[in-house]
Amino acid sequence: MSSAEKINLADLDLFEKGAPWEEFKTLRNEDPVHWNEEEAPNSGFYSVMKYHDIVKVLRDSETFTSERFTNLEEVDAEQEEARRSLLETDGTRHRALRRLLQGQFTPAAVGRYETFLRGLTATTLDNAFAKGEFDFVTEVSADFPINVLVKLLDVPEEDSGQLIDWGNRMIGFDDPEHADVLMADPESEKYRLVPFKSPAALEVFEYGDALARERRGKDGIDLVSVLVNGEMSDGIPLTERDFHTNFLLLVVAGNETTRHTISHTMRNLIQNPDQLAILQEDPELIPWAVEEFLRYASPVYHFRRTVTKDTEIGGVKVREGQKVVPFFASGNRDEAVFDRGDAFDVLRNPNEHMTFGRGGPHMCLGNALARIELRVMFEDLISRIDKVEMTAPIDYLRSNFVHGIKRMPVKVTLR
Repeated sequence: MSSAEKINLADLDLFEKGAPWEEFKTLRNEDPVHWNEEEAPNSGFYSVMKYHDIVKVLRDSETFTSERFTNLEEVDAEQEEARRSLLETDGTRHRALRRLLQGQFTPAAVGRYETFLRGLTATTLDNAFAKGEFDFVTEVSADFPINVLVKLLDVPEEDSGQLIDWGNRMIGFDDPEHADVLMADPESEKYRLVPFKSPAALEVFEYGDALARERRGKDGIDLVSVLVNGEMSDGIPLTERDFHTNFLLLVVAGNETTRHTISHTMRNLIQNPDQLAILQEDPELIPWAVEEFLRYASPVYHFRRTVTKDTEIGGVKVREGQKVVPFFASGNRDEAVFDRGDAFDVLRNPNEHMTFGRGGPHMCLGNALARIELRVMFEDLISRIDKVEMTAPIDYLRSNFVHGIKRMPVKVTLR
């Protein structure tokens, strides 16, 4: 058996210490469209590891659909309909849902938040740095983006802790520390008709319903008001289910990915002091360096697709109904596209990373918001610090879906 054949990307133990970069590299070099067996009831999947193959999959939603769901879990038709959000929708309906929300996420729209973001960043860093030693995730990375989400949803600041808790419990569906019920546990079948098979989803639905009742028929511009009052371009109004699943998506997507990117970037700057020095010497480089922050962090490992007709990827034949899993994290290190792809290089140019996807209809809606959040955070943070060191090992999320950091204790010395 070759080294590639032994690699099992369904094995969560492989991800317990963060991304398995060496295994990703082995697959890119030896078996870039890699068949991966799974335990029943799942039926196995093809991992797509090289950049250009991933782009092919992302841009052809007719052949590689999201309608059959976007993580590795296999669901029946009833679950598909009950749990479907923007992520699990293609075609006309997907375009209508994007149009409903995209006005809130354009570069011009998110640019209006810059003053707010600078104030929030300063407060977050003031409070964290005053402690000298602290958990970077709790005090900085989780605190900052959740307060941006609070602003976008127009909910009370005191709700931020609850929003973080819900995100942890849902995204951590494979992590015993976070999940109410592990997705693989038969007990989770009680929640088969809600996202992530998580009881937390029901709490999010209830919270969203209260907001919707309060804002329906009014002229608010927050994301909840847009969902309940906006007109759909396909002429089909949002159902209660549509509101539930897409509100939940905003709660999760608006926090988790940026949070983990901030954590990874701090770790990457600690481990590459020469790169930190470059940015401290010339802070005007930071807006461009954000692209390297995003590439090197790769906060989401993959989003699955399902094959709608027999086809081929990279010379490998795949059949209708099979799962195809583009691993963005691997594509972001593909040596055929990124010279010294394993190196953290804040001057890297060009940098056509695929952290937000790489074109195609499902390109991340919140990419402009994530970029401004990262820029503002690190412009302030980098200007203040003399030295940051980790005081204990990083604790990673047990997941092959989200490349998450749960804890990162640090000690900060200020300039």
